[in-house]
Amino acid sequence: MTESDVADFRDRLCGVAERLFAERGPDAVTMRQLASELGVSPMTPYRYFQDKDDILAAVRTNAFNRFAEALETARDGAKGARAKGAAVGEAYVNFAFANPHTYKLMFDLNQPLEGDYPELVEAGRRAHANMTAWVEDLIAAGEMAGDAEEIGAMFWAATHGVIVLEMAGKLPAGASRRLHDRLGATLARGLRAGG
Repeated sequence: MTESDVADFRDRLCGVAERLFAERGPDAVTMRQLASELGVSPMTPYRYFQDKDDILAAVRTNAFNRFAEALETARDGAKGARAKGAAVGEAYVNFAFANPHTYKLMFDLNQPLEGDYPELVEAGRRAHANMTAWVEDLIAAGEMAGDAEEIGAMFWAATHGVIVLEMAGKLPAGASRRLHDRLGATLARGLRAGG
């Protein structure tokens, strides 16, 4: 079996796992079910992953990397600091609602310890860096003042909060976009240099 074959099987297994984890919850999915979905013996997944937590960590790593890539593409495609911030915010909301089950898996509180999975930690750092980079753009342009890490964390927490509330049916459909836009404008006004 070539490295490419191994990577292909791991990708297929992660795809099936992501779907089943989203449909049933990670605790309700067994390694046997994953193998059955792929049409392989029950022991085959163990050749590629240590256990179900290892698979969940790989699924989450892939999700965080796709998320970070969406944010990077949005930021890179925009001109000007404000446009970059707006593009990242829009890409964030778009990713969450285009991939609601994946988004929930990324942030589910019932997760294996991330420290045991360096690739997951790195993917999480990459996502975090994207929540700070556009703030650094605004600070460099004189549009905002303050600590980029702290401001990025505030935007991330607020955006995540409205998305989860909308997904849970506690806010009407489309509220995340409206509230995110208003939040961005309100925080930017309050954090402008000299403001």
